Amino acid sequence: MRNSRARRLAALFVGLLIVGGALPASAGSSDPNGVAAGWEDASTTKMAAEEEPGSIYWIAHYTVEAVDYWNAGFTGDGVDIALIDTGVAPVKGISTHGGLFNGPDLSFESQSDDLRYTDNNGHGTHLAGIMAGKHGNAEVSADTPKRFLGIAPDSRVLNVKVGTANGAVDVSQVIAAIEWVVEHKSDNGLNIRVLNLAYGTDSLQPWEADPLAYAVQNAWDAGIVVVVAAGNDGNDGPLRNPATNPSVIAVGSSTNNATPTSADDRLSVFSSCGTTARPVDVLAPGKSIVSLRAPGSYADINHPEARIGKDFFVGSGTSQSAAVVSGAAALIIDQRPGISPDEVKALITSSAQPLSGPSGSCQGGGVVNLGNALNAETPSNSQSHGLATGLGTLEGARGSAHVALNGHILEGEQDIFGNPWIPCGSTATPLASIAEELNDAQSECETAATSHWQEGGYWNGAQWTGVTWSGVTWSSVTWSGVTWSGVTWSGVTWSGVTWSGVTWSGDAWN
Repeated sequence: MRNSRARRLAALFVGLLIVGGALPASAGSSDPNGVAAGWEDASTTKMAAEEEPGSIYWIAHYTVEAVDYWNAGFTGDGVDIALIDTGVAPVKGISTHGGLFNGPDLSFESQSDDLRYTDNNGHGTHLAGIMAGKHGNAEVSADTPKRFLGIAPDSRVLNVKVGTANGAVDVSQVIAAIEWVVEHKSDNGLNIRVLNLAYGTDSLQPWEADPLAYAVQNAWDAGIVVVVAAGNDGNDGPLRNPATNPSVIAVGSSTNNATPTSADDRLSVFSSCGTTARPVDVLAPGKSIVSLRAPGSYADINHPEARIGKDFFVGSGTSQSAAVVSGAAALIIDQRPGISPDEVKALITSSAQPLSGPSGSCQGGGVVNLGNALNAETPSNSQSHGLATGLGTLEGARGSAHVALNGHILEGEQDIFGNPWIPCGSTATPLASIAEELNDAQSECETAATSHWQEGGYWNGAQWTGVTWSGVTWSSVTWSGVTWSGVTWSGVTWSGVTWSGVTWSGDAWN
């Protein structure tokens, strides 16, 4: 069975092209005590529950001190984290304790019964484990036997899949996913208070005009803490879009120095830095992180050296760092249910542990430290960074990252269906035509896309798992004269796709 799956996934990437190119992901640079961003050789790594710097156990107990929150009774219970990523595999450690449920699959794999929802890449599952993983059902505390626990082990992950097995996704899909989360954050028992986004582009326009940066601003203003990976372009690289939006929490990566404190940790060499005008907000462990494996995924097939036993995988990146901070935000919200996103950000940054050496642009407040945050007063804080309009171009938001079919590139002001992209104005959400098309509904620009999900009946009273989009009509849609009628999306070749600031070309992050 696994060999068959491997052959099918391998076939998806025959003829993979590079069209344009995103910023280099610190290729050739490496940490003095490890590697740059990517999946790693786990031959010297112990099991995930043991006390070593890359384990979540170590991170939770000694680096970010999440254990202080656990002992005080705050484990993320009742807080939902929306993970917009490559999907989440229903593996032991995330699905068996009720920590995972599915939102919509807006990826190109959504039309395949055996690819829908699940993580055929491995990236999303790794992040889900960091945020909310849990082996077993024992009460979580400092006395809990050493086992795999995420930072907020009793929170729930809402799987909003946008990326394919090789990470392929267009920026229009990500915007549609963000808008869906905003409109459905409280539906059917949901309590989405955190959104994790490890996707970034080298946008060609200011954040104030960029549609993707506008989308995360809309989520933030709706009461959702948006955590975004800074990018893996190296310390000389700028922040990726939408981490450039100064309202959200932009997270860089720290490298643990193998001591039970974060005070002597270092800035990871792959971690993108900001500027004095828009610095990184906070750091979190992102180097050699052990989390959940997605068996049979693209990463699993192409990087067997990263496996630890049958359940775990090891990798580095600001994606992993963002997942740590998303878990931290869930713990803070569990403790202080009425806290605003601005206040969460202020508390996380003000209680962080500064590092000696890195500039403020590279580390912000320092390494997140929940031990310092636990008994700190909630800061009275309200951010004001100017007006985000979203009136820029979709093509500008893509930067150098494009998807292509048979040499035909998706570019210009059109989404994946070939529909025109229409920015409605400074007070309205840009048209999320992907969500609308998937629900086979028509819309005017002024109408919120989410109303069609409700009117179509897909989500009113529906279970969050088992809903499919196989009835969607893909015909009569064109990109640059290419007719999509009868095309199987899983057979499409993709190029120039960025995920967490990395160009996903071939089988390597860098």
